[in-house]
Amino acid sequence: EQAVQTGGSVRPAGAEGGGRYKVGKPYKIAGRWYTPRVEPGYDKVGIGSWYGDLFHGRYTANGEIFDMDALTAAHPTLPLPSYVRVTNLANRRSLVLRVNDRGPYAHDRIIDLSRASAHALGYGRAGTARVRVQYMGPAPLNGDDSLERRVYASQSWARHASLQKVEPASKKSETSNSVM
Repeated sequence: EQAVQTGGSVRPAGAEGGGRYKVGKPYKIAGRWYTPRVEPGYDKVGIGSWYGDLFHGRYTANGEIFDMDALTAAHPTLPLPSYVRVTNLANRRSLVLRVNDRGPYAHDRIIDLSRASAHALGYGRAGTARVRVQYMGPAPLNGDDSLERRVYASQSWARHASLQKVEPASKKSETSNSVM
């Protein structure tokens, strides 16, 4: 089987995409109910966080393979897969991300980004940031990430914020391997 280099990861050819469209039924996590639904006007401000190593290479809620070095996110209720625009309100960096997983489930968080996404938005080391999340519509099932990459490449700050593997501030070792 062929392998494909994506970001800083090697995974089987064809592993990107491959999920299914999913809205889902209401579900309960840690005593709180979540009701997935299509929300064309979704536009919220709250705390964003990120996830990486622990879930890298595992299946997402819609059956895709999670790649912590891709421009993706997890949301508790939006349709999967879909596009959102996420803006870090502290530095005004903004990206379009593919939502392909469920989460976060911490009480004060509205979105969980992949490691690469959080780093690009400038909060990889801090772990969390105040963000604005805007629903843009459904994303293709084939995993095509050309929209996300075009938006990233068009940002004036992107040339100074290369997507790198970044350890949280709480970890002592840092790496600087280029991801894109």
